[in-house]
Amino acid sequence: MSFKILVVDDEKNILELIAYNLKREGYVVFTAENGFDALKVAADIKPDLILLDIMLPGKDGLEVCKQLRFNTETSGVPIIMLSAKDEEIDKVVGLEVGADDYVTKPFSPRELLARIKVNLRRTTQIKTQASAQKKDPELVFGNLTIRPESYEVYLDEKKIGLSPKEFEILNLLAANPGRVFTRDVLLEKIWGFDSVRETRTVDVHIRYLRQKIEPDSTESIFIETIRGIGYRFKDN
Repeated sequence: MSFKILVVDDEKNILELIAYNLKREGYVVFTAENGFDALKVAADIKPDLILLDIMLPGKDGLEVCKQLRFNTETSGVPIIMLSAKDEEIDKVVGLEVGADDYVTKPFSPRELLARIKVNLRRTTQIKTQASAQKKDPELVFGNLTIRPESYEVYLDEKKIGLSPKEFEILNLLAANPGRVFTRDVLLEKIWGFDSVRETRTVDVHIRYLRQKIEPDSTESIFIETIRGIGYRFKDN
């Protein structure tokens, strides 16, 4: 299987360099030089992974990332942000809007390829493990249905578009109703040890998740905040 990768960058020399190295590894490469084209190409080809530069003309990478995450057709695609910015806050913002990983320019082709392989392998493994589940394939809580085997979530029988991280958070909490998960534990289980160790990232992902599955985000039905500790899925 050849993975399709969309590379979005307004610097043609970087775009060509990345595309060249990806093609050498056997990936099918598509490119875009601005945010508007990135959204169009992503909708057309449904890539397996997106490399997305932050500084883009017209519509920047952060806004593109947010729109991709709220589109059910692209919400589950892994996104690696690319940027010359290397401040910790920039990395956090990238993750907060839905990116799965962050690579700072300048980077070596070897480093970028390694990040791509890790993210593709992680997504593939999660989907494979979920589809292989035979016991309790669905988690049903009132009008909310979680289908780990197909990586899908339905609210009132309508499919909800979640990012990979949002789905992983929801599935982890719902599979352990009543159990409190601290922010550090969620970071560890969902993002891994190599990710930015910033608990605010968890809070923002929870907020986006609530906006999608809670009728009223100010009055939680499913995900409860345990002040000063973390979160749990209500078991009632």
